[in-house]
Amino acid sequence: MKKHKKYNIETLILLSPFLIIFLIFGVFPIVYSFFMSFTDYSGINPHYNFIGLSNYIRAFHDEVFLIALKNTFIFVLGTIPFTTTFSLLLALLINSKYLPLKDLFKAGFFLPSVISMVVISTIWTYLYSANGFFNNMMKLFGMNALGTSWLASTKTALLSIMIMDIWAAIGYYTILFLAGLQGIPNEVYEAASIDGASKKQIFFNITLPLLKPTLFFIISLNTIRSFQIFAEIFTMTGGGPSNSTQTVVHYLYQTSFRQFDMGYASALAYILMAIIMFFTIIQKRLLRSDI
Repeated sequence: MKKHKKYNIETLILLSPFLIIFLIFGVFPIVYSFFMSFTDYSGINPHYNFIGLSNYIRAFHDEVFLIALKNTFIFVLGTIPFTTTFSLLLALLINSKYLPLKDLFKAGFFLPSVISMVVISTIWTYLYSANGFFNNMMKLFGMNALGTSWLASTKTALLSIMIMDIWAAIGYYTILFLAGLQGIPNEVYEAASIDGASKKQIFFNITLPLLKPTLFFIISLNTIRSFQIFAEIFTMTGGGPSNSTQTVVHYLYQTSFRQFDMGYASALAYILMAIIMFFTIIQKRLLRSDI
């Protein structure tokens, strides 16, 4: 009994550096920000008042927040189906025996993932400019160019960012799908071929079901990342024009670090967290993953 107790103390001592760091930088900010969401804390004045659910109620009467929420949902629903489908198709192509130079394609598709999103956003801002690549290509093919930057119009700004984001994200998810495909045993495919299964039957009855854990992981990761879009908006438009590209996290940043309304910003963060948790649970149930 004494020996067992001694081992527990030794384990606790060895784990203590990690536990202390985790409590300080992991648990404390979560608990503290949740408490702040019920106050009028500004971040400048150390004094604050407890105001209950006022910040949460205020959020659903805040016109800019509702616009940001709508834009965020448009971004999520407009990008996830394309990034998931295109990356799955590319992974299937790379995993097939017909494609040469597979390593070259893998490196090429993955390249945008290792470049800072700020750098990518800056480059695409020039591509979308009035005299940029896309307007010049439209003129070359006899189409009516916008005559202004694609990011300066309320009709095209959010769509332009979504297109860039799809391009930048495909490579990363392609590598994840490829890892999932290569984890499926070849014996399963060989047995299906011996039984006379067609390629279509093999894909829908073997590949897709066995890819469900990977699919759940990718969709969940992509959903969380899309709900938290910030760098692209901050670099390319700053939420404009006329809040047409305003998103929840960018508005949260403006509320907390420009308007110094920390209590309200904390409430916005927890509303976003609740939305992300809701969609993650729905995705898990739909995909019936055991992860």
